[in-house]
Amino acid sequence: MSKILIVDDDASILTVLRFRLEAGGYDVSMALSCQEALKIARKHPVFDLALLDYKLGDGNGVELMEKLQGIIPSIQAIILTAYGTIDTAVDAMKKGAFTYLTKPFDDTELMLQVKNCLEKKNLTREVENLRSMVSDQLGFENIICKSESMIRVLKTVKQAASTDSTVLISGESGTGKELIAKSVHLASTRSKKPFIAVNCAALPENLFESELFGYEKGAFTGADKRKAGFMARAQEGTFFFDEVSEIPLSMQVKLLRVLQENEFYPLGGSKKVRLDIRVIAATNVDLEQRVAKDLFREDLYYRIHVIPIHIPPLRERLECIPYLANHFLDEYSSTMNKGSKKFSAVAMDKILNYPWPGNVRELKNVIEYAVAMSDKDVITDDLILSKPGEPREEKGIQPLKTAKKEFEKEYVRKLLFLTDGNVSQAAKYAGKYRADFYELIKKYSLEIDEFRGR
Repeated sequence: MSKILIVDDDASILTVLRFRLEAGGYDVSMALSCQEALKIARKHPVFDLALLDYKLGDGNGVELMEKLQGIIPSIQAIILTAYGTIDTAVDAMKKGAFTYLTKPFDDTELMLQVKNCLEKKNLTREVENLRSMVSDQLGFENIICKSESMIRVLKTVKQAASTDSTVLISGESGTGKELIAKSVHLASTRSKKPFIAVNCAALPENLFESELFGYEKGAFTGADKRKAGFMARAQEGTFFFDEVSEIPLSMQVKLLRVLQENEFYPLGGSKKVRLDIRVIAATNVDLEQRVAKDLFREDLYYRIHVIPIHIPPLRERLECIPYLANHFLDEYSSTMNKGSKKFSAVAMDKILNYPWPGNVRELKNVIEYAVAMSDKDVITDDLILSKPGEPREEKGIQPLKTAKKEFEKEYVRKLLFLTDGNVSQAAKYAGKYRADFYELIKKYSLEIDEFRGR
């Protein structure tokens, strides 16, 4: 049962909040002041979440949050505020608060935010456990970033790593599928054994069988000595089929049998090779469509589609982009001995508004170019995406009324996207009352559920 500490100098509000939360199945403690809250936390440093009123008789919620985090580093906080202190509450989020609620708030909003906060805390804890298993050289921070969708991916990675089941990783080019595959391997019991990766698109069809399974001396013209195949080299470890959709149809039936029987004959050989490997496959195309078009065997598809992991494209996790951009900026500034650098506001806006069809790989290359070409401490917008092709397609001059509507609709969509469909929080960012923001959603026929649980 999650433990929640509520701090408010109004006893009646404390009572109401306690009643609501206990009805939701939470273990609740109350405090009327900062000093009382700190005393409780020191005596029982086991709280998962603190609901803190911003204005307290002997301090404020933000200062109290920082002190509580000094006692319980993993504690999450939600700030309770009035309309007049929204700017301060937003600043609290920058300092580590999960979110804030504006008084008066309804039961549904309260319980939703508490649930979301505790779920994120639990996911983050699991990912941190996984992070400790994985080598720093893997660049694990590039996977996690600040995206809840990627935290969910890493949770699946952890669960998959504890089994020997086949994993199928899907995602667009540049999203980091091999990085996820290596994470599964390094978090598994096979981590000390080989990780062998093969790009199926890079192997010529006439060499596929010999490269995969190996061959004996004299198996074909030019086979002057025995050679072990890629799969044998992965013995007791992990074999990674990258771009698995590109395996020739003529090889798919042979591979299916190998995966089913865990054994094969090298080309020209008469002695079976027993396999003990974990198989991971990756694709940047829709394999089900390939199956429907008879370009990929259905039985092989179901053989490798045991634990699916989908990596969302960068454009669907906008919250990641500033962190990734700054990470790459620091990395390349250091390796190129360029000193400390930062992005101009216009440059960051350009980065945020570009759709990144090449995903993380493209972002990394763009930042590397910008750092290499810069001779100042600030990366300006002219160094970002300066190659042909601008972030957004030009639509020509439109009537002012049309342009305003398009901007307003996109603005509302972006706020809902960034807040996971949290209307109250989106309305606060927009500086509007919740009811007025609902009118905008209705005006543009937007469905809130589409933005939740991404």
